[in-house]
Amino acid sequence: MWYVYLIKSKFKNYKYIGITENIEQRLKKHNEGSTKSTRPYRPFESITIIKECSNRQEARKWEKYYKSGKGREELKKHTGNGAVG
Repeated sequence: MWYVYLIKSKFKNYKYIGITENIEQRLKKHNEGSTKSTRPYRPFESITIIKECSNRQEARKWEKYYKSGKGREELKKHTGNGAVG
């Protein structure tokens, strides 16, 4: 199972959308600074599963959608304001 997820920075107004097979491990990697794009926004306080997908290709499709203008607007309704990377 693949997941499209959203993480929120604990101290900064920043949210990030990504995909993974292992939610716990992925949050740990983000908080360790292993991901260059999210390193300046650590620590992350929560991870939210947006979508469950049967394979990586489907998850990637949804990740792209949620990073698009239309997808961001949909997420804002559920998560409030803030940058989505």
